[in-house]
Amino acid sequence: MTAAERSCGSRRPRSAGSLTASIAATAAALLVVAPAPAHASPGNATASSGVPAYAVAVQPELDRIVRDLAVTGAVVLVRSPELGDWATTTGTRTWHGTEPVSLADHVRIGSNTKTWTATVVLQLVDEGRIGLDDPVSRYRPDVPNGEDITIAQLLDMTSGLANYTTDLTLNEQMDSNPGRVWDPEELLAIGLAEPPAFPPGEGFLYSNTNTVLLGLIIEQLTGVPVEQAFQDRIFDPLGLDETSFPARTDASIPEPHPRMYTFGTNVETIDSLVLPPEVQAAATAGTLEPMDVTDTNPSWGWTAGAGISTAEDLADYVEELVDGCLLSPRLQQERIASVQPVDPDDPASPGYGLGLARFGPVYGHTGELPGTNSFMGHDPVRDITVVTWTSTAPAPDGEGPAVELARTVIDELYAG
Repeated sequence: MTAAERSCGSRRPRSAGSLTASIAATAAALLVVAPAPAHASPGNATASSGVPAYAVAVQPELDRIVRDLAVTGAVVLVRSPELGDWATTTGTRTWHGTEPVSLADHVRIGSNTKTWTATVVLQLVDEGRIGLDDPVSRYRPDVPNGEDITIAQLLDMTSGLANYTTDLTLNEQMDSNPGRVWDPEELLAIGLAEPPAFPPGEGFLYSNTNTVLLGLIIEQLTGVPVEQAFQDRIFDPLGLDETSFPARTDASIPEPHPRMYTFGTNVETIDSLVLPPEVQAAATAGTLEPMDVTDTNPSWGWTAGAGISTAEDLADYVEELVDGCLLSPRLQQERIASVQPVDPDDPASPGYGLGLARFGPVYGHTGELPGTNSFMGHDPVRDITVVTWTSTAPAPDGEGPAVELARTVIDELYAG
């Protein structure tokens, strides 16, 4: 199946009236629900006012998460023909600012980018240009155990290759020289210099080294920069006009966008994202000013995490990612079936497969860079889509704020 033969169907039509709007002052920030002309306090909202019942029920808990996790700005978007579409934004574009974040804001999406990389690799499988069972040594002879590591094992994080982003020198450089432009070969070399964590196929290690290596293989096979491959094979076919993968020298984010914040340095959070109790308390109280990391060059994450998008584009994308128009039906079925519990002893644990994750009933991914956390998920059975992002990450207690928002919403959606 060639790229030209793939055909993605039109996305579910949405009218402006299907997303409810309100603006309400809260102790933590401004709450904005978009985009309808009426404004109402969420405390007074009812299902009869046009706000879905699940949204009314879940709003207080979302407010608590934003407050307790010291989030500057956040977006929650839900699509459900059964229960009603809803979107809400909370907080401001700058710390202690007044301009609210919006549904149109662009953010860095971190490891959600991995699904783009994996999808292009799988498209190349469909085209007969690479095989899932091919040894990586066929493409990169310099990879340790490369003759025993398959392309599928890079995709599902069972290769055993060490994760370059835990390297101390890299993290020191990210703190001292945030504008540095990283070459993917540098990143790969860091990961390959560390001993493998386990023999190929004998464990699970979420390693960014796998995905950077796949990005280099994409460029090797297609002969074009990976950003062009993403544009031609994913963004353009799906009409993702607000989604981009920047060149490595480009640290900008399209307007509009919030500033992005974190409370701990990269070195401080190598081993644990949890900050000291006194730091957590000051952050929650709003008396500790976070670090603005908006302009940090994301090239250190490259095909493992440098993508940019909006909530609505992510929703459009994850629906097509899970429903299958980007791959042949056979390979899409194989991709879905590849998702297995990360903890074999706990069938209810999150699952991971060929560049795709599962969280309960929804398939998608999460993403985090210092300053931003995001979640995208789609349930192909009930046609429910949930997207969240926050402009502060990680939380001072180590949690992923957007993931916590998504978990809370999903629990409410499936409570009935």
